[in-house]
Amino acid sequence: MSDLIQYSVFDMDRTITRGGSYSPWLIYWAWHEAPWRLLLLPLSLLAGGAYVAGFVSRGRLKEINHRLLMGRRVPMDRIAPRAEGFARWMVPGRTFRGAQARIDAEKAEGRTVVIATASYTFYVHAIAARLGVEHVVGTKSHRDASGAVLAKLDGENCYDGAKRDMVTAALPPRETLHVRFFSDHHSDAPMFEWADEGFAINPTPKLRALAEARGWQVIEWE
Repeated sequence: MSDLIQYSVFDMDRTITRGGSYSPWLIYWAWHEAPWRLLLLPLSLLAGGAYVAGFVSRGRLKEINHRLLMGRRVPMDRIAPRAEGFARWMVPGRTFRGAQARIDAEKAEGRTVVIATASYTFYVHAIAARLGVEHVVGTKSHRDASGAVLAKLDGENCYDGAKRDMVTAALPPRETLHVRFFSDHHSDAPMFEWADEGFAINPTPKLRALAEARGWQVIEWE
């Protein structure tokens, strides 16, 4: 293993952070930038119901909520300072101490740490920086010619098998790697199966059962 490039890949929401980050981000943005958009939250709930009923995909739901609470087009120079503020709000107050300790330990071993998340990269990079993580694989938004962020996904929603495929594309060839993967959720089963070592963090019941069957380590943080 010493000749292999060593990576440690962490899911973010509910693995590093105590809860999800996307809905809090949207509310944080609207509260600071356009409070009137909070009046559109009932429409967001309707869109969520459409997702549960199977009428819209998870990725399409993100686009709808983005359009409702952030707007169709937002210059990145407006997003960047808000992302920094949101990251300060999230880290360390809304992250697991065990997660930060484990990230630090993985880095101390000489491993490259990556956050792989379904959340949008335009705010995740700020959170990752405060955690001491340089590398992010996540859901991207289209940009216009000026670089402004649009309410439209650029590529796949970084979730389930798409997360594995996006991580695979971002890392060096698989045969050169030793990979550890950390997540709380059973939707990350494709990543767990792909990795050399799996760590189920505060796992969902489905992931706990899968971890017990596959021999992945179960860790309870706080």
